[in-house]
Amino acid sequence: MGEFRGARRPANGVRCIMPTYRFRNTNSGEEYDIFMSNAEREKYLKAHATIVQVPVPVAIVGDHIMGVGPKVDGGFTENMQRIAAAHPDSPLADKFGGSTVSHKDIKTKNAIKKHAKEVKRSGWSANKKPTK
Repeated sequence: MGEFRGARRPANGVRCIMPTYRFRNTNSGEEYDIFMSNAEREKYLKAHATIVQVPVPVAIVGDHIMGVGPKVDGGFTENMQRIAAAHPDSPLADKFGGSTVSHKDIKTKNAIKKHAKEVKRSGWSANKKPTK
């Protein structure tokens, strides 16, 4: 078996990945990395008084870093459009429109909804007469 850098293989054959720690020698200023378990790190620092651990930035993986949310692929969008077409009056249909609904139809529907909200709020219709 070859040597696993940063990994250990116990008797059961399962690979265990060890974390990488960065250390600095306070006398020489040299920095270096060592793969070891947390318990080994604590023993190492106690045994070497001139060695200190150097904090390193942690790599965070995920879509939350992008700031705009996760991006969806074309297949997901097509599936949402298919579902929206089956349910034309749902909020999903407002967002995705469905494949049979044109852009003009979506804009017209949104304008009607906006006008209906205005009429409900102010009590006036398009012909400037009070609604009952």
